[in-house]
Amino acid sequence: MLNKRHLPSITALQCFEAATRHLSFTRAAEELNLTQSAVSKQVAQLEELLQHLLFRRVRRRLQMTPAGELYLVEVRKILTQVEMSTHYLRSYGGETEVLRVSMPYTFGARWLVPRLKGWRLRHPQIHLDLCNEQAPDELLQGKADMAFYFGQGARPGTESLKLFSEELVPVCAPDSLPEQSFTDPTQLSELVLLQNASRPQGWHDWFADQGYQTEHSYHGPRFDTFYMCIRAAQVGCGVALLPRFLVEEELADGKLVIPWQHAMPSQDAYYLAYPEHSAEVPKVRAFVKWMMEQVI
Repeated sequence: MLNKRHLPSITALQCFEAATRHLSFTRAAEELNLTQSAVSKQVAQLEELLQHLLFRRVRRRLQMTPAGELYLVEVRKILTQVEMSTHYLRSYGGETEVLRVSMPYTFGARWLVPRLKGWRLRHPQIHLDLCNEQAPDELLQGKADMAFYFGQGARPGTESLKLFSEELVPVCAPDSLPEQSFTDPTQLSELVLLQNASRPQGWHDWFADQGYQTEHSYHGPRFDTFYMCIRAAQVGCGVALLPRFLVEEELADGKLVIPWQHAMPSQDAYYLAYPEHSAEVPKVRAFVKWMMEQVI
């Protein structure tokens, strides 16, 4: 393993990155407010550390080597992350705590975000950092402080609070419907069944819940999120099977309609989870209290 004392400095990486854009140590030095010799020295030390040439001089102009081009990709990632982390920290006051909350994408956009109005006024010292991280062990790995998820019961090492269940309904654009009404649900496959990657059994179970089956229940374009299914149904790509609460707005506005009136209750539910050891952490308790107020 490389000794940490021998890792390149941020200054060296900045000098290298600037030199790759200008292909000139002089112009890179002007950008960084350094001397030409300082930039040249930083790059030379970097080459010595890496044991690879990063530039060649061709007719008094720099030319990147294959090793330099390869290293540049990684250096830009590092500098971008440093910049983002710096801005991230500067955006918070000295007394501000960060609460990292993860959630499924469509659930967050459609259900959670509208219910965060007023949070900042009540808890100005707690900054919410919302993300779409959904690894099963994200809480135990410290990637998030709290997580919303859809499933059954508690995850190991966590406390889980049940929020609510859901029911699945078929929806499509009004102009997708044929002139004659359907006589049985399997005729929905004439509209194309839009599939959701997270619920591959969805259509099969929905038909079976009514005592029907069709060879088309697994056929149709597959989408990664419910949000993509909603948009696909809106523009007439087919009929989507979706949790009713995610499309209440479109149903109320008439942008989507239910072509066959059968709602299937899901066996799973939505939960809010946090590590067992953080149950008494003030920011966690504050968020739990807020969320419980939203579902009552």
